Amino acid sequence: MTPDATCVGADETVLEAAKEMTELGVGSLPVRGADERLEGMLTDRDIVVKVLAAGKDPAKVKAGDLAQGEVVTVDADDEAEAILRTMSRHKVRRLPVIEDNALVGIVTQADVARTLPDPKVGDLLEAISS
Repeated sequence: MTPDATCVGADETVLEAAKEMTELGVGSLPVRGADERLEGMLTDRDIVVKVLAAGKDPAKVKAGDLAQGEVVTVDADDEAEAILRTMSRHKVRRLPVIEDNALVGIVTQADVARTLPDPKVGDLLEAISS
């Protein structure tokens, strides 16, 4: 897990989020609402596909506009196997980690891959990519 995940506010622009991702060297940021609750994840792929390729202006689109649907998270005390199942079921590569209703980090596919035996890693990659 990567601790102390930086969030982007739902009211911040996608351009601001992209600059933050560049500075941090990350491909995603959790999106938090005005109430500080997690609204979703914004990925670099979301920016390319849903904003740039759609001909929208990243300086006008809000991060919260792209954070739609169910927010999938894991608990800080979840075992690697449970995280693997969650990633596979929801076909995601990154999951916010929650402890006592607060965001404490992000766990990535690479984090899980480092802790599991090779066959399980292959299963994860296949499940997410299909």
